[in-house]
Amino acid sequence: MSGGELAIRLAGSVGAIAPQDWDALDPSGNPFISHRFLSIMEESGSVGPGTGWAPAPLVLGDGIAPPRAALPAYLKSHSQGEYVFDHGWADAWERAGGGYYPKLQISAPFTPATGPRVLGLEEDDARIMLRGAEALVVNEDLSSAHATFIAPEQLHLFQDAGWLIRQDIQFHWTNHDFADFDEFLATLASRKRKAIRKERTRAVEGLRIEHLTGDALRPKHWDAFWLFYQDTGARKWGHPYLTREAFDLFGTQMKNDVVLILAYEDDMPVAGALNFAGPDALYGRYWGTLVDRPFLHFELCYYQAIDAAIARGLKRVEAGAQGSHKLARGYEPVATFSAHYIPHEGFRQAVADYLRQERAGISAQQNALQSFTPFRRG
Repeated sequence: MSGGELAIRLAGSVGAIAPQDWDALDPSGNPFISHRFLSIMEESGSVGPGTGWAPAPLVLGDGIAPPRAALPAYLKSHSQGEYVFDHGWADAWERAGGGYYPKLQISAPFTPATGPRVLGLEEDDARIMLRGAEALVVNEDLSSAHATFIAPEQLHLFQDAGWLIRQDIQFHWTNHDFADFDEFLATLASRKRKAIRKERTRAVEGLRIEHLTGDALRPKHWDAFWLFYQDTGARKWGHPYLTREAFDLFGTQMKNDVVLILAYEDDMPVAGALNFAGPDALYGRYWGTLVDRPFLHFELCYYQAIDAAIARGLKRVEAGAQGSHKLARGYEPVATFSAHYIPHEGFRQAVADYLRQERAGISAQQNALQSFTPFRRG
């Protein structure tokens, strides 16, 4: 795993790497690959001992100068919190007598948002990093390596390395330089415009909506949102992925990246949606509510996110995993990609066959979904 004076080393944590050195490797400014976010995951105990996410970042360098490249990677003992589902692969491998876990996961924890997965300024270094990940899998007798929600501009690195490519669908909203929400609505069919206006009116009756970022964020806001997050997490995943401390750290270390949208009934916060802002996108992450109100989910997570993106001049909103109901709200189907390295030839071939069949279905589904978008035709 070395070349000349350079070597790939397995670091114990992102937090052990100098923040300026890590962030210099990713000029995209993606918030979920930043040193701040990944070290918050570690410092808060959201990843680490007892979570099934053991930090294992790979770093290319000579041990003296700043690193030349890195992979945000984890040794996983389960497949939770990834949003690209390989449970069937794990079951098949274990029925055949193999051990699927631990595996190497290259991703931002608990975050189905597209972004760079190989950090560095030179493609040659990126290719070395992927070979290093492969060597780690083989040398440590791991079943596989997986890179999820890969930025499209990096997909060719994994393809060239021979990793298996998997395709899925998310729903993103695109900002065509809209001046405001009404200008966006004007691009929709009349019936869809009316439906959205009615939804927005009903959702906010008797409520006050507030967008909070930067110094406006206070501990009381995180106290309220923690209740919303716990309720949603318990219903969707069985238990929340993030610890309470993670939200306090977001408020102190990433406050300018956060857009927290809260709904108040009188002076009581009753629902909220947490977003992160990057240089060109708003990323919807978590939401929750203590009240049962029609359309409030759509309002806080989709329409208010559009309002925030327009106000900030951002190019798109990535509203998280799944959810074909986003189509009627002006979000369009977009392909997302993951890449998978499986050294065992028989297992690799079985997965490759599965992916070929799955890919055909996903492509057909994306084409069909596009026909259901609410935009005016012709």
